[in-house]
Amino acid sequence: MTEFVTSADGTRIAFDRAGYGPPVILVGGAMQYRAFDPTTVAMAAALAAHGFDVVNFDRRGRGESPAAPPITLAQTVDDLRAITDELRRDAIADDVALFGNSSGGAIALAAAAAGLPVSKLVLFEVPLDEELGGQGDEFLAGLRERIAAGDPAAVIEHYMADMPPEWLAGAKQSPAWPLMLELGPSLEPDAESLAWSQSAPRAELWRGVTAPTLALVGEETLPIMTAAAASIVASMPNAESRSMPAVNHAWEPSTMALAIAGFLVG
Repeated sequence: MTEFVTSADGTRIAFDRAGYGPPVILVGGAMQYRAFDPTTVAMAAALAAHGFDVVNFDRRGRGESPAAPPITLAQTVDDLRAITDELRRDAIADDVALFGNSSGGAIALAAAAAGLPVSKLVLFEVPLDEELGGQGDEFLAGLRERIAAGDPAAVIEHYMADMPPEWLAGAKQSPAWPLMLELGPSLEPDAESLAWSQSAPRAELWRGVTAPTLALVGEETLPIMTAAAASIVASMPNAESRSMPAVNHAWEPSTMALAIAGFLVG
């Protein structure tokens, strides 16, 4: 049953909640929300069965969390804070664990750096470019231009430009393409979080994120993902990296749930 929480600016954020135990919030990546992402829905149920209070939410501008653009990273962090406050009202812990998938991992890092009370972080294949590079700012500017121009296809094409071309071709042939076009404005926090990760030395950006952190990468993945995981480990005070069964930036629900649970209880 869908629940709702009100964020700082009055936007209503929808979420599902399952299980009982230490709280975990799932932070989706670029193209994820509950009705569009059965893999994460299944993973949330599996993780709850391992003894966690699991929240899977629709990020603002997606699904049952409608919001008008511009949609910013700061707003998204506020949304996470509102969910965290709701969980802390009746949870057995004063902090929350975050699982960030893909660009959702960069958002999770930004939330932790902003002071969200985080117990542990699990990040899967955060697509970080080189430290202190300019790619993120250029990418964000291009995305904002296309959102402002009101060209939904151009927004998605721009966001997926650096991905394997067959991924975009497959998306366009998919019956889900119209849904992807609708969520274009909500991609801005993803791009903004990736640009933020290049805005200063990462050891400086993440100095205050002392929560134990696990950077996961698939056994078959793009080179950027392994380099990004290495950068996370090198730049954070309490981080490690592991590989897991995953191919082409995708994972199987029970396998991911087991990987998350194992780290959180370890």
